[in-house]
Amino acid sequence: MNVPAIILAGGLGTRLRNVVKDLPKPMAPVNGKPFLHYLFTYLKQQGVHNAILSVGYKADAIRSYFGDTYNGISILYMEEAEPLGTGGGIYQAISLTDGPAYVLNGDTFFNVDLKALFNFYLTKQADIALSLKHLQNFDRYGTLQLNEAGRVISFSEKKMVTSGLINGGVYVMSKESFGKIEELLNKPLPQKFSFEKDILETHVGFLNLEGKVFENYFIDIGIPEDYEKVQTDFAAMFGNTP
Repeated sequence: MNVPAIILAGGLGTRLRNVVKDLPKPMAPVNGKPFLHYLFTYLKQQGVHNAILSVGYKADAIRSYFGDTYNGISILYMEEAEPLGTGGGIYQAISLTDGPAYVLNGDTFFNVDLKALFNFYLTKQADIALSLKHLQNFDRYGTLQLNEAGRVISFSEKKMVTSGLINGGVYVMSKESFGKIEELLNKPLPQKFSFEKDILETHVGFLNLEGKVFENYFIDIGIPEDYEKVQTDFAAMFGNTP
């Protein structure tokens, strides 16, 4: 199945302003290329042929660099007239799809096996399949809990924990999941909302959220320390990719 990938690429990168000025966060340079370049390299390696970029801040910088095709991947753009939050961005972009899609954040890299996540989504008959990462000694991310069958049953706020599972920000889902929420609420979803807070956390007991743990490489470039770290990490992982 030709499963498209939605990439949320509208972030401002406010915490990186000292090192990345006047660029959308996914365009932050990593060894001379935008961070987003490496996501496209990863998607190509994973066999993805079509991408939808949800763009907003400085969208023209992304369009002019990546065009309509990049690294053999066809690109559609869904531009936000104003910031819509992660939920609004996904909701708008996924309207262009006819079936399941991968969803990725444009400022994180989680080297998961997308086909394995997709097969997990099908096997579990999930509304949304989440990629999870096990971390130790952190306070930057909220955590989540699974039951014995692997279903997500609760989310916890950010706090210092010695060990826990985090949401890695790579999903498989379809627009029908939003439809289920709208049927439950008996009204359309708002134009602007948070996917994490207003969908996953609020409706964890209603939607079938299935979590698959991957121990693969994960990084979020949202803070200067990890933005610096990714320069070395990607040089080792990708070398001089075209």
